[in-house]
Amino acid sequence: MFYHASNVAGIQTLIPHASGHGKPLVYFSTKKENTLVYLSNPVERYCTEIGFEPSDRYYRFMSYRFTEDHLLEILEYWPNALEETYKSVSGYIYTVSHISNAQTMDIPYVIASETPVTIESIEYISDAYREIKQAEEEGKIKIVRYHENNADALEQIKRLVCREYKKAQTIPAYKVFLEAKFSGLIK
Repeated sequence: MFYHASNVAGIQTLIPHASGHGKPLVYFSTKKENTLVYLSNPVERYCTEIGFEPSDRYYRFMSYRFTEDHLLEILEYWPNALEETYKSVSGYIYTVSHISNAQTMDIPYVIASETPVTIESIEYISDAYREIKQAEEEGKIKIVRYHENNADALEQIKRLVCREYKKAQTIPAYKVFLEAKFSGLIK
């Protein structure tokens, strides 16, 4: 099975869009729990809460990686980031059993399609935070809480945030988000 997460209800066909791989794609994971991180974008959630609407799409800020054994590991880059990002967020997991011309990507468990994909089933997720916590309890994902970061990890977060802040100068919503969540790191 292949899974795709979205906040948009009622999708019948997933259409490829611009991607980080240089061509329009629609992405799927062979592990349902790995799609949960896509149910919320902390930039969009924060900006919506403060009433800041961008002139174009929200920049997506994701803080996860894969362990050596390819387990999804969600990283908290600021205190309570997981809860702030996912608590009370609802969405949908769209499922298909076959993807024509599927392309294996450089991300563990990810498959992509350059052509539209018809949805076979939909699962409603009422609270993404609760689902992520359940996946952690079942050993399907790992979460590194902010307070568990060692000095090296905190330094890496600082470097990443400073690099992202330079990029954000032309992306107003992203800049507002970074200034709010990382004011102590941005110079």
